[in-house]
This record gives sequence, structure tokens and C-alpha cells, in this order.
Amino acid sequence: MLQCVYMTISEFYQIFGQIVLILGILILSLLSMTLILGRILIKDDRLIFPKLLLFTMDVFYGIFKKFSENVGVDGKIVDQIGVEVRNKVNEKLFWKVDPQDKILVLPHCLRHTECEATLEASGLVCKDCHRCVIGVLKDKGESMGYHVFIIPGSTFLKKIVEKNKFKAVIGVACYQDLNLAMMKLSNFSCQGVPLLQDGCMNTKVDTRVVLEKMGVELGKPKKLPESNSCSQESFRRESF
Repeated sequence: MLQCVYMTISEFYQIFGQIVLILGILILSLLSMTLILGRILIKDDRLIFPKLLLFTMDVFYGIFKKFSENVGVDGKIVDQIGVEVRNKVNEKLFWKVDPQDKILVLPHCLRHTECEATLEASGLVCKDCHRCVIGVLKDKGESMGYHVFIIPGSTFLKKIVEKNKFKAVIGVACYQDLNLAMMKLSNFSCQGVPLLQDGCMNTKVDTRVVLEKMGVELGKPKKLPESNSCSQESFRRESF
């Protein structure tokens, strides 16, 4: 009797071990496939199996980052893939939404070092000094009907979602914050624009990309600045 019970327990652990091994192989295969497809998207601008990519991002985000680093790839690529996939998937629905039903969310790190904005429940309140790119994007966005928010952290994003009605979002942030925010805003049509330079102050963003996402028709490049802090005077003179 005891021998039968021992054999039953032994067989159970053997089967359990085989199941765990199979699941591990399947997860590694999934992560490998996602990494390959993500690099194709970034390099060739070709989106293949978007639902598979989003599933991996949402379910295995932390594991995927560690896996990428273990195979010699910078973990930041995971967030880059996530942003690019969501931009592609949401693009058509995003353009069908009127600007009045969209919000533009900008990070506080784009502001000028001598910024005089005050902090309130919905984020920073711009004083329209036009010493940084935030003022330019804010003015253009509001003239088109966008609701513009300047936030110092993700906790403010939660408040914005709770207190405002909107259908689509344009967000500017570093790749990681952008990807995580777009995950949380999966019920909305989101478009993300990554910062060109991360940090807490004096960060940079491609202003042309933001304006194009907003629906501004731009002519040929006139050497517009990429960022905010120190070179906005010539940019302010441009009319869109």
C-alpha cells in the first residue's frame, strides 16, 4: 500500500516536472519570437503578429526585460517595442478622434530650468513664458482643441483619467514611462513620442514628431529644434 502511494507521488512529481519544463520552453520560445518580431518592427517598420507582441508585453514584461538582457540585448528595447507596437495598432482609431476628445500629456522635465509654473492637482500650470517647448506645444494644442497636461509623475496620470473625459492620448516621456503608461491606458487610443534625451531636467523631444502626431501639417523641415530648454527663440517665430 505504502509502495503504491510512493509510486503515485513520484509519478505526480515527474509529470509536474515535465509540465514545468514544457511551459518553460514555450515561454522562452515566445520571448525569443517576440524579441525577433520587435526588432523587425524597429528596424524595418514592419508589424507582424501585433496581438502576440502585446500579449508578451502585458503578461511577461519583467521577465521579457531580464530575458533580453541575458541574451545580450539592452532591456530598453522591450519598452521601445511596446511603444512602437501600440502606436501602430492604435493609429487608425487615433486619427478618427476629434482633437476636442484628445489630451496631450507632457513631462515636466521638458521645462526650462527657470520655470515659474505652479503645481496643482492636475499637474503643472504653465505661466506661458515661452522659454521652453512646453509653451509652444501647449499653445498649439489648445488652439486645436486638445486638453494639455504637464505632469511630474505617473500618479498625476491616474488623476487625469479619473477627472477628465477623453478618447485618445498623445504622451511624451522616456520609453519606459511611455510604455507603462500606454499599458495602463489600453482602453484609449494612444500615441507615444519618446524623449530623445532622458533625465529629470533639460530633456529633449523631437518637436516635429509631436506636432505631426497632433495633426499639424508641417512643410519641409526648417531645422526645427529637437527639444526645449536652450534654443526656443527661433522656434517660437515659426508659424504652423
